[in-house]
This record gives sequence, C-alpha cells and structure tokens, in this order.
Amino acid sequence: MKTSVTRKQWLLSGFVAFTCLASTAAGAGPIENYSPVTAQRLENPEPSNWMLYRRTYDGQGYSPLDQINTSNVKNLTPVWTFATGVVEGHEAPPIVNNGVMFVATPMGQVIALNAKTGDEYWRYKRQLPDDLFQLHPTSRGVGLWEDKLYLATTDDHVVALDAKTGKVVWDTKVQDYKKGQYMTLMPLIIDGKVIVGGSGGEFGVRGYVAAYDAKDGKELWRTYTIPGEGEPGHDTWQGDDWKNGGGSAWMTGNYDKETKTIYWGVGNAAPWPGEMHPGDNLYTSSVLALDPSNGKIKTYHQYHQNDSWDWDEVEAPMLIDLQRNGRNIKSLVHPGRDAIFWVLERTPTKINYVAGWPFVSTDVWKGIDAESGRPIVDPDHKPTVGKRVEFCPSLWGGKDWPSAAYSQKTGLVYVPANENFCGGFTGEKLPLKPGELWLGTKPEDIGLKTKPGADHFGELQAWDPVTGKKVWQHNFPKSQLFGSVTATAGDLVFVGGTNDRNFRAFNAKTGELLWEQKTNSGIMGMPSSYEIDGTQYIAIQSGWGVDAQRIQDALATNNIGIESNVPQGPAGHFKFLRVWSVKFLHPRGRTRDC
Repeated sequence: MKTSVTRKQWLLSGFVAFTCLASTAAGAGPIENYSPVTAQRLENPEPSNWMLYRRTYDGQGYSPLDQINTSNVKNLTPVWTFATGVVEGHEAPPIVNNGVMFVATPMGQVIALNAKTGDEYWRYKRQLPDDLFQLHPTSRGVGLWEDKLYLATTDDHVVALDAKTGKVVWDTKVQDYKKGQYMTLMPLIIDGKVIVGGSGGEFGVRGYVAAYDAKDGKELWRTYTIPGEGEPGHDTWQGDDWKNGGGSAWMTGNYDKETKTIYWGVGNAAPWPGEMHPGDNLYTSSVLALDPSNGKIKTYHQYHQNDSWDWDEVEAPMLIDLQRNGRNIKSLVHPGRDAIFWVLERTPTKINYVAGWPFVSTDVWKGIDAESGRPIVDPDHKPTVGKRVEFCPSLWGGKDWPSAAYSQKTGLVYVPANENFCGGFTGEKLPLKPGELWLGTKPEDIGLKTKPGADHFGELQAWDPVTGKKVWQHNFPKSQLFGSVTATAGDLVFVGGTNDRNFRAFNAKTGELLWEQKTNSGIMGMPSSYEIDGTQYIAIQSGWGVDAQRIQDALATNNIGIESNVPQGPAGHFKFLRVWSVKFLHPRGRTRDC
C-alpha cells in the first residue's frame, strides 16, 4: 500500500504539482460553507448537484443540465485534473453538493475537493488490515446526509465522516472480512438510515441488506437475501445450502419515494454450478422490494432461477414511468447480466412481468414464459459438475455491473453491452473453507472466448423500452465496454469503458460520436454532471482495473491482436479524476473559460 500521494491540477495553462502525505484526514483545511443534505434535497435534488449514486433515487443516471449539448460538446475542454494517488479500478461517481466534490477511491480513500477549481480540502485514508484479501478492491462512492458522509469499506465497516473536516464521527463493523465479507457499494441514505449490502458471495457467505442509524452507527435492521427457516422462500433451498448460498447485494439500490419502497438487486447463488444447490434459490439473481423502515421484503422478482453462470443481477432496476399498450406503467427497467432486457411493473404488493428480450446473443435461454416471466433454460448450456459446459454470453454477462441510463428527453435506455463473448467451466465439488474462494470450479478453468469472425465486442446500445426496438448501436471493434453511462438534457450520452482510455460523448438521438478524449488510464467509473456559477461541468474518474482488466487479460489470450496492457496512470502509478467544460458566451456578451 502506498503511503504518499502526488496531487496534480490541470488548469489549461499547464501543470501545477505538489506532494503531500496521506493520513487519516489531511488537506488544505476544512470546508467553510457546506450545505446540509436533507430528505427533501435527496428526494428532489437541484439540477446543479449530483448527490446520489445515479443522481436521483430512481436510478436513471440522467442530468437535466443542457448547457453542454450536441452543438458545443466538440469544444469540451479539460478544466482541472486531480491525481488520487492509488491504483486499481476507480468506479465511483464524483459526488457534488453545492460546489463541494467528494471522490471515493480504492484503498478506502475519500477526497474532498473544490468542484470548481480542483483544490483539495481534506483527504481521509483508511488504514486497511495487512491480511485483507480484496477480490474487488474498489469503492462506488459515499452517501450524504446532513453534515456527514458515509463510506462502506472493503474491510466490512461503515464509517461516518464529518463532511467539513473528514474526521471520523463513528465506525461500525458490519461483518468479518476474514470470512470473505466486504463492501464496495455507495451507501443509500433514506430518512436518516444508512443502507448497505454486502459482497462476498464467491466466498460462500449469505447475502444481506442492512440499515444503520446515520447519527450513531447503530444497526437498525438486517434482511438476509436468502431466507432462513420458516421464512417465505426457504423451501426453494435444500438442506443447509441456504447457509452459504451467496446472494450478495453489492450495488446501491433505488428508491420509490411515493410508495416508500427500496428496489435492491441480488447476486448469484454459490457455488456456481446449480446442481450443487438444487431449487430456484430465492432470492438470488432477483430484485427485492424492501420497506426502508424495517427492512421487510414486500415482494420480489427473480430474473433467473438456480443461477449457474455467475450472473449477478445486483444493479438495481431503473424506475421509469412508461406508456405501454395504452396504459401507464410504473416500470422497473433492467438490462440484465443474463442478457435479457427486462421491463417489469412495480405495484405496492407485487412486481409483474411485462416484457423481456435478449439485447445480446445468448444460447442459454430458449425463451421466457409469457405469464410468469420465468426464463426457459437450455440444459446443454447450463454448467454442471464433472463436465465442461460452454455458454454465451460469458460469465461477465450481456452487461455487468456498469449502469445503464435513461434519458427523459429521448425516452431511450442506453446500455453498455458486450457481444460476441462466450465462457465456460467445469463444475467441481470443493469443500467450503471460510475466507477462501468457493466458486465450484478452479479459477484457472474459467475461460472467455470470442466468437469466430467477430468484428466487435463492446456495444453502446439505445433501446426504446416501450416498443422493445433498438434505435441505434455503436460498436467497439477492439474492446469490451465496461463503464457506466450518463445521459443529459443536452441530448448527450457520456461513457468510458474501453481499453483505448477514451472518454466519449454521443448524440443521444442518433448515436453519432461527437467528442472523445484520451485519459491517463482506462475508465470504469461513472460520469457525473454538475453546475457552479452558471457553468456546467462533466466529471469522471479514470482508473482501469478489477474486472475490466480481467476481461482484457482474457482477450489477450484469444490471439485476436488485443494486448492486456492498459495503462493505470502515468508511469503506472496514479489514477485521475478529470473535469471538463466548454467555452460559451454569457448573456452579457463576455466570453469565459469554464
């Protein structure tokens, strides 16, 4: 672990650099003017801010700002750049609250910055245990409430920090990292509750969603994603399989403020081969509807039963109001890792299946039952013990955790998809040892193959969720697409996610590539947009690693001319946060760099 941090700020005229030491809380000083975050602000956020994982509780990943648009995005110019000082996959959106930006990075670090200038206020860096094994050593952001912010850590704690100073207010242990339990998600904050879900299904742990009091860190409730004895759904497990059956909940949920319902995605069953845990295995590979006051499960929908492909469905579905077949539908839209584009209907007591179709090619499903929405499995492509089974798409699915987006202007859903990838493995019964990987196969047996003659792999897709028609598609010939998407009212779609290190902007209506710029590393993170003093900014963390790098390494073994080397920053040392804006003409006629 590095103990020193290099900071660089890019101000168009050149580089200004200095070095500082990392500590528990360090920086230029406290934030003097900070806007407390209230329930009202989170439920109806100002267009100028980005205070939640996907900006709004509905998870649409949409910014209503339109100053940067299709006519001027070609002039998008770097305003400042900031080195985080650590490597690995940077996956968190820059969180902005009235001019203050909070950036979470791998290694348990949070940095507070002036969102206009890039000047550092303070830096928190957690002292992680030396014996911590981080399968996914990343963070997807910090939650905001009142005058604090909240970090879920890879050593399985929830930490409250003073937003003005970065000092620790409280620190609560959630579970035991020595058993393979950890967290990578951005906490969801609802009415003073800090709600998190755990990672670690690949270690044979039992998934959960839990809530903590934002004031003191006291646990308020915990709901296991795999029901115990006497609970509804327990009969979908045999014997003691439920005790270590996976079902991790490692992505932030979305929230319906009108019905007071959280929708939380749940991961795959453990270990991978389904015959090692017979049954439907509720509530793995599902979406849960939870009551935030007590954590009780209101209802659920299982995307696919008896998961055998490592297809987590942890990205929470987007809440979108649709007009379909002459009626209003309060929908849940989820382009799944299982290669199916799901359109569901949310009601106070039930989640109804509306429609589903493959958005990439798959040989696993023969179809979907029209009444129940239950996929029909082709047994020839379902992994089993003692036999190698191939399937398409690969274990990273049609779309992994990187988030899709919905534009309220175009009515389209933008999906970071991957096509022409297949995988396979040989199932093997192995004993469970706490704290050790328990996949049901040997890690070295896991493969990723490209389809013969494939002319591309990554696809940025635009779908009409009402008609089920694809409106446009942009292909990436030599790269996967492994980055979250953000849409804006400027009719733009922003995404990174490719091995050429480019950050791109597309016309949201047509798919035309309008702007691109290389960054210091590959981009896995989520773009955010905000406004200060009448100027709109686009911000992104550039930092390649984790599964994007694992896919890249696998691609390099396919003899298709793709190398595994994707820079992780200048000289391979640092990852960057970068912020852009454009030159524009003020109403009074003054030209300004912004």
